[in-house]
Amino acid sequence: MPLRQEWAVSIAIVRCDRIVLPDYRHLFQMSLPPEFVPSQLGWDGADALKITMASTLDLGLCIEDVRIAGHAQPITLRSYRPASDGSVLPVVLYFHGGGFVRGTLDDADITASTIARDTAAWVISVGYSLAPAFPFPAAPEDAYRAAQWAVANARAQRADANRIGVAGHDAGGNLATCLAAIARDRGDIVILAQALLAPLLDPSMTRMADENKVRSPDIGVTECAQCYRAYLPNASQRLHPYAAPLESRRLAGLPPALIASAQHDLLHIEAEKYAGELIAAGVPTEVTRHVNASHNALAADPAALADVVTFFKKRLRARPLAPLAAHQKIQTISTT
Repeated sequence: MPLRQEWAVSIAIVRCDRIVLPDYRHLFQMSLPPEFVPSQLGWDGADALKITMASTLDLGLCIEDVRIAGHAQPITLRSYRPASDGSVLPVVLYFHGGGFVRGTLDDADITASTIARDTAAWVISVGYSLAPAFPFPAAPEDAYRAAQWAVANARAQRADANRIGVAGHDAGGNLATCLAAIARDRGDIVILAQALLAPLLDPSMTRMADENKVRSPDIGVTECAQCYRAYLPNASQRLHPYAAPLESRRLAGLPPALIASAQHDLLHIEAEKYAGELIAAGVPTEVTRHVNASHNALAADPAALADVVTFFKKRLRARPLAPLAAHQKIQTISTT
């Protein structure tokens, strides 16, 4: 029998000797399944046995790392879960920036922990594969596998797999909206909201602001070109809807969006253009330009994060069950 993906999490927890979620404490008493074969997890057996899920409590959050099988290599997810008050949490997948070629889970820590704590959501920060070693489509496919893992494990985390949002900064904004498109097209995961912070959306680079008119930009045309060449080595890929969202003619059906751009960013034009395209396609969209922010700083900008939290609270809130209509009410018949 193949080893279910959930066992990867259990193995990691057994090896953890620090603070763990109350929901998982019974797992310290469990034994591994007899069918356990490390290679079935999708990576080298030695790596599988080295899995750790270091768990800490930081400002009311339980923060844990876990490795799963990615599209081309194992990837690491970092889970941020607020202290449980008994309520069922929404789920947010977050993707760090770095132009598809760099960036780490640590870079995403402020943003992911803020969303988890202030939204009261289970946030999963995704350590997706980076170019040039792993070009397109490795990163969006990693994103999709992370979403599948989140759905499979939501119940164990007291989270609702039917209330999922995605968010990302820079290249992560691209991956977030492309994941929303992939989920729409494949039909097995429902994403209800997307929040994009200074996203990279246009590999053609035809919608960038004039470098001479943007004050002290912290990302330039040359750097963007190098990142896109590494991520999309084949020219034909630069029009693919899962790589170039701004070129897609199939935006209808994507989830409601929040797009944050930065005044001191060459990419603010394409972000705002994408907002307009989403609105034209019938997607409820909010867009804000942050006048005192730069591209790189936007991911941790307090005002931008406050907008993201407000957006997710609105879009991912639990929906009350509708009352039964009169003809649907159950009748009780006495047998006495």
